[in-house]
Amino acid sequence: MVIDVTDATFEQDVLVRSDSAAVVVDLWAPWCGPCRTLGPILEQVIGETAGAVVLAKVNVDENPGIAQAFRVQGIPAVYAISKGQVVDNFVGAQGEREVRAFVQNLLPTAEETEIDRLVAAGDEASLRAALELDHGYEPAVVALADLLVARGDNDEALALLARIPENAETRRIAALARTGPVADDVETTLLGLLDRVKGDDDARQQYVDLLEVLGPDDPRTTQYRKLLTSRLF
Repeated sequence: MVIDVTDATFEQDVLVRSDSAAVVVDLWAPWCGPCRTLGPILEQVIGETAGAVVLAKVNVDENPGIAQAFRVQGIPAVYAISKGQVVDNFVGAQGEREVRAFVQNLLPTAEETEIDRLVAAGDEASLRAALELDHGYEPAVVALADLLVARGDNDEALALLARIPENAETRRIAALARTGPVADDVETTLLGLLDRVKGDDDARQQYVDLLEVLGPDDPRTTQYRKLLTSRLF
């Protein structure tokens, strides 16, 4: 797959896309002879990966922001992005053999492909099988923890989540595991906890968990976070 990327589309077309497939960013310009040599080789080799690797072409004359972000000193400059991070790069024209080796290193291993297949299946047995292959694979941990909380296996869900770094989604699932779904009288519960949050760790954790379950889009979350801050500080 080949896409033309601009300063405006870089985040979505490269950084976000790199969560699901490696993206090779080709920084080039129409006046650059070596760029015209390298470009067709990249397109051919990456085209043979059947979408496992994406080629993002950036005309640096028209998109100086991307060139500045990569601190480009000369072109052609090629960067491989995976999960939002630069994982490999080279500068200058390369032959087909070198380009093939560069792209080959970006392709998922058989084990990685199998893990992704199992996570995509999404059932409990598949998710557990994925974690047998990679104990701390975040998508599998999060998906399985979500299933466990839904059926009430909260302790196992919390133990699973402890394997991976905390983020917004893990906080939400952990909060659900500790508190359960938000009840209709959640505001009454929050107000009751508010008087205890400063000196009672359990009350403070329950208060924060309820806000996590409410989520950032609920207007009450902002309101009650401000109340919490005023009580604590």
